[in-house]
Amino acid sequence: MKVGFIGAGKMGFTLGKHIAIDGDKLGLNIGGYYSKTLKSAMEAAKFTNSHCYQSLTELVNGNDIIFITVPDGQIAVMADMLDRLDADISGKIICHTSGALSSQVFSGMDSRVFGYSIHPIYAVNSKTESYINFNQAFITIEGSEARMDVMSDIFKGMGHQVKIISAKDKVKYHGAAVFASNLVIGLYHKSMKLMMDCGFNETEAEKALKPLFENNAHNLIEKGCAGALTGPVERCDTETVRKHIEALKDNPDEQAVYKLLSKELVEIADAKHKDASDYNYDEMKGLLDL
Repeated sequence: MKVGFIGAGKMGFTLGKHIAIDGDKLGLNIGGYYSKTLKSAMEAAKFTNSHCYQSLTELVNGNDIIFITVPDGQIAVMADMLDRLDADISGKIICHTSGALSSQVFSGMDSRVFGYSIHPIYAVNSKTESYINFNQAFITIEGSEARMDVMSDIFKGMGHQVKIISAKDKVKYHGAAVFASNLVIGLYHKSMKLMMDCGFNETEAEKALKPLFENNAHNLIEKGCAGALTGPVERCDTETVRKHIEALKDNPDEQAVYKLLSKELVEIADAKHKDASDYNYDEMKGLLDL
């Protein structure tokens, strides 16, 4: 089966290179790329040793599986263009890689194609380097049942863990991934700003927080949420938590975020110490309005 890409950005480069390296054993070959700029399609084709298509029709006619790797706002537009294209799309497998959109974006093509939303839970931040460890990405697939086994087996065969999800859960699933990635960056940035309020400059704040963040992330991966949890909430230090809340009173948003996340920590800590008589989180729950 030949695989073509519409869009030559970071995801197109990464997934294409991954398939070029690991897909051959599964009978997959990269057909090539079509992009809004010929230059980017040529760069991606060179990177994956494939072809640069100068028209959508040429790409569709030359490939069995088509990945639409364009920004989310352009996926529906591209699906409509494929639907109206003077080319036979019947029986093609059409995929996009959006985390938030479902395969229903292809519903206008009726039953002529097999549509899928295939999303790697992975930070693709480089055109030329993200492919290196891409087989570690957990892949979620949602879409047509008719070729679901084929798509699942392809990614399993390239070394991925795969989970099939439903269209109705797609947005919540993507929100969950954002909590574990983008929002963590927001929390780290907020922490830096609070440190700078206390007299640290930006460089000092980064140096102070980096080992704390790295060690905590390592413990979380190795030990899970309960095993990694430390701090005033976990040890029932209600007085310290009260002082934190008081110190943040001038910024209601910061105070609200602190309390909201502390509620999550109470849930983890309460379960962690449920059989320990010297841990009682009732006062902490009251402080946090639980």
